[in-house]
Amino acid sequence: MRRIASTVLPFLTLLLAVTSSGQAQTRREKILDDRSKVVAEGFWIYNDLPEGLAQAKKSGLPLLVALRCLPCEECVKLDEELIERHPEVGPLLAKFVRVRLVATNNLDLSLFQFDTDQSFAVFFLNAQGTIYGRFGTRSDQIQWADDVSIEGLARAMEGALELHANYPANRDQLAPKRGPRPEFAVPEDYPLWKGKYSARLNYEGNVERSCIHCHMIGDAARQLARDRDGQLPDELLFPYPHPRALGLVLDPRERSRVVRTEPDSPAFHAGLTAGDDLLTLGGQPLLSIADVQWVLHRTSGAGGPVRAEIRRDGVVREVEWNLPPGWRQRDDIAWRASSWALRRMALGGLYLKQLDEDRRKELNLPSDRQGLYVEHVGLYAPHDQAHKAGFQKGDLLVSFDGKSDFLRETDLIAYALNQIPVERSVTVQVLRGGEPRELRLKMVR
Repeated sequence: MRRIASTVLPFLTLLLAVTSSGQAQTRREKILDDRSKVVAEGFWIYNDLPEGLAQAKKSGLPLLVALRCLPCEECVKLDEELIERHPEVGPLLAKFVRVRLVATNNLDLSLFQFDTDQSFAVFFLNAQGTIYGRFGTRSDQIQWADDVSIEGLARAMEGALELHANYPANRDQLAPKRGPRPEFAVPEDYPLWKGKYSARLNYEGNVERSCIHCHMIGDAARQLARDRDGQLPDELLFPYPHPRALGLVLDPRERSRVVRTEPDSPAFHAGLTAGDDLLTLGGQPLLSIADVQWVLHRTSGAGGPVRAEIRRDGVVREVEWNLPPGWRQRDDIAWRASSWALRRMALGGLYLKQLDEDRRKELNLPSDRQGLYVEHVGLYAPHDQAHKAGFQKGDLLVSFDGKSDFLRETDLIAYALNQIPVERSVTVQVLRGGEPRELRLKMVR
């Protein structure tokens, strides 16, 4: 690794847990070592939001609250590569009260509402709880560079400082950046986690097992809906839709600058074009792609117009972005960690992938026909229903409940969860070694 500028070191402390010995550590050792380093350096307030709010009130500075569970090895690689490239974040951090949250235990869910499947989330807010914006998103299990960058974080921080300087004149415009009051105040109150987790981490004992991770919030919300109604509304099944699903590709190095729009997409028909800067969406100022997703998340899946203010060639103008009915279902959820729970409910623990074009040609399978095969079969409860039913790795799904037009695993999951009643068994036809087989799969809670 090349030498990192000293201005970046505080941010490195936030996102990268390093060891003094270089030797492999246990998960618990990494967490304790990380806490010791952060507390000793004093640049970040460690896992204490009330203290951060108090300091913000006293100093008049805005807050930057970073949520990132530790240790996360995948995030370490992401963060290390990002930090190496960009030295300007450190000076910007000095203009914020900096709070680092390493778990969601006792997290105020009326204040912190975000896509819980992402690797890390950053909130910009003030001492009164007004949210200026969010940063952080994801659209793939391992690829991140198309979605976030340190350059983009710097632009978001600059935007947050501008909004803070204009507060409280902009208070009404910022109000929609907070969602409605949730049913449960904190994650540990959800029925799925009630009695299993407490409001604090157990640093004296098994600290790594006492942590409520971000994705567990979404898991609990979806399981609650499944238990209550047997179905999952699109707002839970397709949360925080990615703009790419609507044909809008944004520059991860900027706040919300258009790189391109896909032909015949909702973004294309709205007249958005490369170089446009999205200033507001639904009346809300935008600091990053995460803010775009927030507005989309709060928009009805029934479709309709969403007003956008853009700057093109130095001129500010308005455009109307019309979302078609069922627009949320254009998004892909297969990459999400939370989809493993959905696979248990809908697919009995199967993990499906799409055939590549070469394999389709071998099978003489048209591009508009279902081409899903079993990549993985869960072997252990509660993800072993498909295994018990006789499914095997490599099985090619010919039809599911009499249908053969599911082009994505996402489409099949959505159909199974919302069209097939819980406890009902469906017929699944597969090809195994070129031979047809018929299996039965039961829908579970």
